[in-house]
Amino acid sequence: MESWTSHALKRVVVGAVMALAMGVQVAPAMAHAALVKTEPPRRALLAKAPAEVRLWFNEDIESAYASLVVLDTGKHPVTEVTPHLAQDDQKSLVLPLPELTPGKYSVKFRVLSLDGHVIQSSFDFTVKGTVQEK
Repeated sequence: MESWTSHALKRVVVGAVMALAMGVQVAPAMAHAALVKTEPPRRALLAKAPAEVRLWFNEDIESAYASLVVLDTGKHPVTEVTPHLAQDDQKSLVLPLPELTPGKYSVKFRVLSLDGHVIQSSFDFTVKGTVQEK
């Protein structure tokens, strides 16, 4: 008859071998672009209105398929300007803003990463004061 320690050791070894086998068979996952930072930050309460909205992603995005809009409290776009990739960073999307009045604003975006994955989301910020100096 087997001892308890011998039986437990066999279970540990079998478990380790199974875990190793499962890890070897798993193919690496394709990474998709992800939003890593926003300016202004999500849910920010700003003393001065921002001059632009800028989104940073963890990988390059397709500028031709990028959409970024800022809506006022009436859900109207605050500008007709088209967003563009930042000259210094192909992972960053920028939308210049006109002078904003105090109030709550919603940022909505949709981008296509180079691997074909669509990223879309939204966030709000609130302006308490006047526009920032550029």
